[in-house]
Amino acid sequence: MKVKHYIILGLLLILAGFVYFRYYWVFADGTKAGILNTFQKKGYLFKTYEGKIIQSGFKVNVQSNEFEFSVVSESVAKTLMENAGKDVELHYRSYFGALPWRGMQKFIVDSVYEVRGSNGETILSPKNK
Repeated sequence: MKVKHYIILGLLLILAGFVYFRYYWVFADGTKAGILNTFQKKGYLFKTYEGKIIQSGFKVNVQSNEFEFSVVSESVAKTLMENAGKDVELHYRSYFGALPWRGMQKFIVDSVYEVRGSNGETILSPKNK
């Protein structure tokens, strides 16, 4: 009986480690900049904020470089909702897997560094880069 308990405990620890590594361990973090194309709150059971920016540096007849992300923070979501169509610089964290209550994407934006208008004026200045 003891060996059976140790095997079960070992399997549970391996499962817990896998879940942590897959869904909670931050694989990478960094910044992305581009034009905020869409930002919306959507979902069937869990309503999450989902957005997409189009990054500069693409040419005609070439597929644009899009960055799809989710947002958990209400304050970050409010800032992005108010600035659709503007040039933004975002800080994100990347995970190996998405959780339904965290968003549909593996990339989670946790702060907005800067928002610039169409003529280049700074609307939201950088805080702590």
